[in-house]
Amino acid sequence: MKAAGRGLMLAVVRWVVTLGALVLVFRVLGTEAIVTQLRAVSLPWLVMAVGALTLQIALSAARWRITAGAVGLQVGRGQALREYYLSVLGNTVLPGGVLGDLGRIARLRHQAGVGRAAQSVVIERLAGQIALFAVTGLGAVAWFWPHPAALAGAIALVAGGYGMIVVIRNAGQRPASQPTGRIGRMLRLLADAWVSPGVWRRQLWLSLAILACNLGGFWAAAQAVGLTLGPVAAIFVIPLALSAMLIPLSVNGWGLREGAAAAIWPLAGAAPSHAVAASVVFGIAALLAALPGIVALRAPLKAT
Repeated sequence: MKAAGRGLMLAVVRWVVTLGALVLVFRVLGTEAIVTQLRAVSLPWLVMAVGALTLQIALSAARWRITAGAVGLQVGRGQALREYYLSVLGNTVLPGGVLGDLGRIARLRHQAGVGRAAQSVVIERLAGQIALFAVTGLGAVAWFWPHPAALAGAIALVAGGYGMIVVIRNAGQRPASQPTGRIGRMLRLLADAWVSPGVWRRQLWLSLAILACNLGGFWAAAQAVGLTLGPVAAIFVIPLALSAMLIPLSVNGWGLREGAAAAIWPLAGAAPSHAVAASVVFGIAALLAALPGIVALRAPLKAT
């Protein structure tokens, strides 16, 4: 089967998974109960969710620009914002969640080659995923505290995070002339992009701010349907729902995110229908925040 045929088949499968998962969730929980919550959406809270996710895109563009500079790809502020908006729009409306990133790589390949363009995109996305996994672990620890397993988990998180930083930093300090394998070269790139003296503070604060916007956007979406989550509950259940979006089997996590919310959020006292409605509002807010990417569709490639 040719690559185009396989790509089309995967796209069809992902749309089927998305629609099938949504239908299953609505049928199991009751369409009327979920729709009732959606009809009562608070517009101010929806606007706040869109605002948080819009700010997230701008901050992510800034983080990508720093990452790109670290791997030798110079991207201007305006160009970074345009390209990131277009990338987010593609990831939001196209199956798989990565086609927008692939498009960003293709549009920038003439500046420094496909390799550096891909490195900048992959490393920046990896930073976001690591931050999400970290807060997911911290949320679980906070929720189950002071259970002994939570204490062990906290120690493991701290030790694992510190160990990862040490490994990456040591790789970055090795002489450039010293032979390294593929893993060693990747660790050196991560060191340059994340923990080198000139960038680590900006990377850290941007990653924290981006994650706060993402969590805040979902929290505001929950508020929009009348669901109030306390701080501990929020950092426990929201990251778990967001993590479902990383599974590349649907369109922007639709269906999988709602299923995860329905299954997990009741642990924090939320009704499943409320959880699904909050997830739907979050998905709508994410789409609205990404729509300005349409403007970048015909924007010329230029570093500004």
